[in-house]
Amino acid sequence: MRRLLICLILLLTACGATRTDSLVAKDELVVAIRSDVPLISFKGQDGAYHGFNIDVAEDLVSRLGKRIRWLEIKAGDQLTVLTDGRADLVFAHMSITPERKKVIDFAGPYHVDFQDIAVRPADKDDIRDVRDLKGRKICWVRGTNIAQRIVEERRVAAIPVEAPDYDTCLEMIKDGRIDAISTNSQILAGLLTKPGVDLHLVGAAFNEQRTAIGLRKGDVDGCEELNRAITQMYQDGTAHMLLDKWFGKSGIDLSVIEVPQFEGCS
Repeated sequence: MRRLLICLILLLTACGATRTDSLVAKDELVVAIRSDVPLISFKGQDGAYHGFNIDVAEDLVSRLGKRIRWLEIKAGDQLTVLTDGRADLVFAHMSITPERKKVIDFAGPYHVDFQDIAVRPADKDDIRDVRDLKGRKICWVRGTNIAQRIVEERRVAAIPVEAPDYDTCLEMIKDGRIDAISTNSQILAGLLTKPGVDLHLVGAAFNEQRTAIGLRKGDVDGCEELNRAITQMYQDGTAHMLLDKWFGKSGIDLSVIEVPQFEGCS
C-alpha cells in the first residue's frame, strides 16, 4: 500500500508539472503583435504601437487586471511563439482554423469579418468576384491561410505567389508579378491607406473570417476569462467605439456589431 501511494503521488506531481501555466496566474502577459499592418497594428512615428488590435488587446488585458509586454512578430510566427513559450497571447488578426486548433487554443473571436479582394484600377472590370481569380496570381503571405481558402474551399484555381508580408504583396501587384491581393477586409482597408497605394477594393465579401486571440494549448481558465472580457467589451459599447475609430471611414459595413459566437474553451 505504501508503495502504491508513493507511485500515485509521483504520478500526480509529474502530471502537475507538465500542465500549461494559465495566464490567469500571471501579473504581466507577453502579447505578440504585428507592427506592419496599417489600422490593425503598426508602429507610429512616436515609436509606440497603434491600431485596432492594439486597442483591443489593451482593453481586454486591462479587464483581466494584467500588464502587457509587447512582442513584435512576423506573419509566420504566430503559432511558434505560443508553442515555444515566448508569448502568452497572440493578437495578429488570426482567424480560427482546424489546423491551428491542433497546436494552439483560441479565445473569442473578438471580431467577425469577411475576405475581400484588392486589384489594380485597370482590372476592376475583369475581377469582380472570387471566381474571377481563376488562373490569376494572388498573394500568399507566409503563415496565413487566405490563398488556401480560395483554392481549396472555394475551388477557384488561382495561383498563389508566396510573400513574407503584405508590403511585398503591394510591391508585387504594383509591378505586375501578381494580379490581386485577397485577405480580411479590415487588413485590406489598412493597406489601401498606405502612401502611394492605388488599388480598387472589389467588395466581394466571401469566406467568413473569425478573428480570434491565440493562446497556449490547454489554458482553459485563460480562455474563459478572455471570453468574459470580450463579452463585456461588446456589452458596454467599447467594441463599437473601437471599430468606428479605426474603420468608420473605410467603407466597411459596421451597421451590425454584436457579441460574436465564441469558439468555446476545451
